[in-house]
Amino acid sequence: MDRVFHRPPAPHVTAAERIISTQGSPQTRDESVPTPADDAAGAPADGKAPAAKPEARVQPEAPVQTEEPAPTGEAAPDEAPKGPRRVGVLLVVALLAFLIDFGSKLLVVARLENHAAIKVIGDVVTFQVIRNSGAAFGMGQALTVVFTMIASAVIVVIWRIARRLYSLPWAIALGLLLGGALGNLTDRLFRSPGVFRGHVVDFISVQHFAVFNLADSAIVCGGILVVLLSFRGSNPDGTVHQQVDKGEKADEAEKADRAE
Repeated sequence: MDRVFHRPPAPHVTAAERIISTQGSPQTRDESVPTPADDAAGAPADGKAPAAKPEARVQPEAPVQTEEPAPTGEAAPDEAPKGPRRVGVLLVVALLAFLIDFGSKLLVVARLENHAAIKVIGDVVTFQVIRNSGAAFGMGQALTVVFTMIASAVIVVIWRIARRLYSLPWAIALGLLLGGALGNLTDRLFRSPGVFRGHVVDFISVQHFAVFNLADSAIVCGGILVVLLSFRGSNPDGTVHQQVDKGEKADEAEKADRAE
């Protein structure tokens, strides 16, 4: 008996499936792939391809440079004083001046007080001990306490200047001032008649001038050296007045150029 095979009927294709399977239909269209219709719409009338538009380049913003002010109290690198500080020189000179004055006073008090004057250069220069309640060379004998306070203030000022001391001549000058002030201040603190009222020992007598001691000499020499250094334009920090003035003028000119 022959078997009869029936082929299954072909599936019915719906209208929706035909639309989906048709190339270029909206449902199957890839947006990234241009279609003939798109090419026709975008093409110019003369048939030439459209020119590519240049991409706009964004210029990077230049960084804004801000000037940082120099820290207060600090000098610029090229303005910084050169060389070591001279505090050690100041202290050595002051110590020598003080010890020489102190030793000379001990010697003359022990050997010359209440004795006849010793002639050094005839009658022009003699050694004789005199107790002085005033300032240098016997001036202001009624202001012993005032001069004691002034000597203390001078010592404080010299020590403050020593923090920025880089000049050797200034170190010597201030050392003489400090040693002389300490020598006379020691007398006013520890000699009779009492603290802050002690009389200074003077023993160098110059005819028609005054009687003084080595501390007074150190103070005078130091003061003269300070005047000479200031007259030459020298500063304790090692700079010169003219250099400082030129630097200030250059800074002012630079600020004016920046302002313009």
